[in-house]
Amino acid sequence: GITRLLLTSIPYFKEIVVSSFLCTHCGHRDTEIQSAGEIQPKGVLYTVHILNRDELDRQLVKSNFATVTIPDIQLTIPAGRGQLTTVEGIIRDTVRDLSISQPLRKAMDPPTYEKIEEILRKLRDILNIEEGEEDEGGIGQDDDEQRKVTVHPDGTTSVRADKPFVPFTISLDDPSGNSFFQFKDSPSDPHWNMRAYNRTFDQNVTLGLVARPDDMPSEQPEIYSFPSTCSSCGHELETLMQQVNIPYFQDIIIMATNCYACGYRDNEVKSGGAVAPKGKKITLKVEDEEDLSRDLLKSDTAGLEIPEIDLVLQPGTLGGRFTTLEGLLNEIYNELSTKVFRTGDSATAGIGQIGMDQKKDERGFEHFLTGLKECMAASRPFTLIIDDPVSNSYLQNLYAPDPDPNMEIVEYERTHEQNEELGFNDMVLEGYDAEAEGTK
Repeated sequence: GITRLLLTSIPYFKEIVVSSFLCTHCGHRDTEIQSAGEIQPKGVLYTVHILNRDELDRQLVKSNFATVTIPDIQLTIPAGRGQLTTVEGIIRDTVRDLSISQPLRKAMDPPTYEKIEEILRKLRDILNIEEGEEDEGGIGQDDDEQRKVTVHPDGTTSVRADKPFVPFTISLDDPSGNSFFQFKDSPSDPHWNMRAYNRTFDQNVTLGLVARPDDMPSEQPEIYSFPSTCSSCGHELETLMQQVNIPYFQDIIIMATNCYACGYRDNEVKSGGAVAPKGKKITLKVEDEEDLSRDLLKSDTAGLEIPEIDLVLQPGTLGGRFTTLEGLLNEIYNELSTKVFRTGDSATAGIGQIGMDQKKDERGFEHFLTGLKECMAASRPFTLIIDDPVSNSYLQNLYAPDPDPNMEIVEYERTHEQNEELGFNDMVLEGYDAEAEGTK
């Protein structure tokens, strides 16, 4: 089907988003609204007295947190999907929804059937319709006049008299404050009343603004702080550090630095566990934009490669990063785009072989950056290879805990040269006492 979205503004209210869905195959259609603003500081309760059928065309905005109540017939419509409708529309939807299961209730639960049938009778009297007419237009339309005409077997016709209208009161209660009930002419409408109120704790929990004490984790992750010096301006600052667990991986340590003097910011990720006995090589075939949203942890010991554009990052480049694949590619592009040969002193290079080599390298680098931008937009398939000799890097598996068909993870034994670069060959892991005695 097709979903259409419209951002519109309601006078004396606010902006809302109206969505309309239509399936051209089966004819199913549906409409819904959402608030285009934030949750209001207070809840709101509208109370409107409907004295005649002409007032059934009052519009109302019902958010997905709002409850509609008609106390005169003991009817409460619980919170559900957002709607932009009228009083008549709300009642028609209620009659239609309650009528669907009435035949089953009549056979399975007769007492409940009788109670609901009594409510349906009152609602149909309000709308001036008979059973089965709830889906046939609205108040004031021409087809309503046609439905009042009854054709008898002898060919004669008679006009059905209007059902007497019984005034009633309807209330719209929305703890989020994002619902609205139309008034007539001005807010001084004597049949219309609005009251703002402070939400209860339970209502704040329902809106997701606070959590119950039982729902809150027993142990909050502790954030450590230690003094440091800004590498940009030299002012003193604090570096924050927190341990975070990545599902299906391990614990990591995120360190964040923010200098309030010069605005310098930096963050880095370290492993929070022991050194793995083997290295790890992760290969991902990126085919669409969904792959760019994968979480990625690149440790400071990991190298990165994209063979299709001849990109190779040596271990230590960019340091440790915990971001998405798209975020990492953006960081690489921002770093490399400032290193083009046309910038800096190379832009003033003399004419001759040096200048010719510069132009050639510049064109090659521009071609490389173009390929990198295509990878950043996933407009071309490419292969991402992360090689980490200490297995402290991670790439999100979208099919976890099942294997990812587009990702291959291979563990391997580190070479002597890799252990030498990491300093593992000089580490003493056993026999500390014997080592100490030998030193003496």
